[in-house]
Amino acid sequence: EYAVHMCARFQSDPRTPHYNAVKRIGRYLLQTRDKGITFLPSTDLSKLECYVDADFAGAYNKDNSHDPNSVRSRSGCVIMYGNCPITWFSHLQSEIALSTTEAEYIALSTAAREVLPMRTLISEIAPVTQINVAKPDIKCTVFEDNKGAEELAKVHKSRPRTKHIAVKYHHFRQAVKDKILHITRINTKDQKADIFTKALPRQSFEALRQTIMGWMIMLTKEQIQHDHTPSMSCHIAMKWD
Repeated sequence: EYAVHMCARFQSDPRTPHYNAVKRIGRYLLQTRDKGITFLPSTDLSKLECYVDADFAGAYNKDNSHDPNSVRSRSGCVIMYGNCPITWFSHLQSEIALSTTEAEYIALSTAAREVLPMRTLISEIAPVTQINVAKPDIKCTVFEDNKGAEELAKVHKSRPRTKHIAVKYHHFRQAVKDKILHITRINTKDQKADIFTKALPRQSFEALRQTIMGWMIMLTKEQIQHDHTPSMSCHIAMKWD
């Protein structure tokens, strides 16, 4: 999604590098057309996880330093339920962050606006759908790899370098205080949302892709009919377009 979003920014005035980038995306989709998201059965449906990350001024270019869009940070997020991805996003932040902590905090706030209503929805439909949850409330955990953003979310205290952050980004602090939302620090290499914020080395990209999507090979109807493996009935694959 990151690569597509980056190319879409130049659709009004595309140049040769953008054309080459789109062709590379096309080749990637062609080579991975037999793969998709793997949904595995899970006995623990009380766990709602949200991985959020930000790339501070990742599009900055010294040759175009006066362009305000080049200094905007990018937010990335993927929400997992039952160890399966259910929603994700990658987009530029609407405001220019002045530090890595601010960029991460804005991304954290944006992700909270997505995951908190989702938690409420799952809690409401659980009795109707007979979802077997361990507790009445869905456990919602947000994984963050920036210590400053984690501290800012947990400690209701303004510091000289963070007091300028808009009040609208502090909306989820009460949820953290009431222990509805749990902020947990995670190692950067295990941050699944990192794949939505920047271009990664091939090894890192493939490792994160594996943890998010599972990457089951999609079989044709004829192949399924000739495959008598019992475990095949436990997998549902959706094509990644």
